[in-house]
Formats: sequence, structure tokens, C-alpha cells
Amino acid sequence: MRERKPIESWLTDMDGVLVHEGEPVPGAPEFVNRLRSSGKPFLILTNNSIYTARDLQARLRRIGFDVPESAIWTSALATAQFLDTQRPGGTAYVIGEAGLTTAMHEVGYILTDTEPDYVVLGETRTYSFEAITQAIRLINDGARFICTNPDATGPSNEGALPACGAVAALISKATGIEPYFIGKPNPMMMRSALNSIDAHSETTAMIGDRMDTDVLCGLEAGLETILVLSGISTVTDVERYPYRPSRIIPSVAHLIDEV
Repeated sequence: MRERKPIESWLTDMDGVLVHEGEPVPGAPEFVNRLRSSGKPFLILTNNSIYTARDLQARLRRIGFDVPESAIWTSALATAQFLDTQRPGGTAYVIGEAGLTTAMHEVGYILTDTEPDYVVLGETRTYSFEAITQAIRLINDGARFICTNPDATGPSNEGALPACGAVAALISKATGIEPYFIGKPNPMMMRSALNSIDAHSETTAMIGDRMDTDVLCGLEAGLETILVLSGISTVTDVERYPYRPSRIIPSVAHLIDEV
């Protein structure tokens, strides 16, 4: 394997890497502090489109992380940026929470249920059958179908919740139209993150806890990939995939001295 260049920029997933079940992963706040003091560009990535970057900044601060709002990149931000490049000043019917609607407004999109250019499906804890029905009808009438992320389920204290990917499958079954997913594992999520911090793939590492999203996305975007075992995927899981991360480590605590 060709030796990679030294890491100059860092991308890291949030859930399972920095935070686990609402608590910081041991050593994660120290790792983030080292990133900040190093002056190297970094971003915290999440497929969750529910919250704005400011919301997530506040949630992280409450459990001991000191990160600027600008260091958080969500699938909602990536989706809004993508749509802004495709049809600037367009219109969309949006199913989602403040994280998505705010991002869409900030790029100048008009949210409407009257002949929108796009139906944009994001995460919400309260998917409405009425809203899903409206989305199906608008797609049947010609609206293009976009989803923030393909995750089929999301976590909750009571167990798994249906997430964006599951609801997208319902809409696709009803319309015969497959959505374009923006979030991980689409490497576009990584490229948009790299562009936002002026980073280059050859000198950037992606830290994640999932082989099927974080590692795959980083791999396809040409990044060094580091799998941490503090979240979803295990060493046994790695052997089931036809691709491998560049490295496997117990947690981000083991990267503090590398930054």
C-alpha cells in the first residue's frame, strides 16, 4: 500500500466517536481540545439533520466539548449546499426539523407545497402520514426527490426509531422514484466538508465508528480512514466487508498524540 502523506486536516463522526449514549467517549474532549490548539482544520460530521450546527454546539458544550459552530457539518447543511449548486434560489417541500429548514432558508430556498422543484426528506421524531402523502403526490407530479441521509433507523432510549432511509423507502415504493441521498456514505458529504475547510483528501483523515457509512464514505473520497471501536462496528464486523479502514483503534483517545 502506498504510504500516505502526513495528516493535516481531520474529519470525525460525532455519535459513537466523540459521544456515546449522550456521554463523552473517554478522551474525546481532550482530543477535540488538541485539535483546536493544533490549529489544524477539522470538522465534526453527522448524518443527523434534526439539529442546527448551533444546537449541536450547545449540546456538545453541556457535556464538556468546546467547539465552534463552524466546526460542525451536518447532512442538512450538505443538502442545502448541494441544492444551491443545482438550482439556486429554488423551491422545496421539506419534511424535517429546524436543522434542515434553517439550512434551506439560509441558501435562499423557498419552502412550499405548490409545484416545488424538490421534495426534501430529512430526519424528524414525528413523521406525519399527511406530510408523507403530500410528498408522494408532489413527486408523482414531477418534483425531484432528495434525502438528507440513508440511515434506516435511529437510536432512542426506548429502542430503534424509523429514520430517513426507512421513510424514503416507503415513498419510493409508492412513487417508483428513488431518492438521491446526500449524507454518508455518499462521498459528496466528505467533499463538501473538505471544501468548507479548504482541505485536501490526500492529507485528511476520517474517523468513524461505522464501516458502512464513515469508512466507506472516507474511502470513496480518498481519505485515510480510521475506525474506532467505541461505537457500532466491531473488529469482527470489519472482516465481513470487502474493504478495510486504514487503521483500527479503540477510541480517539489513542489519536491525541498524533494531532
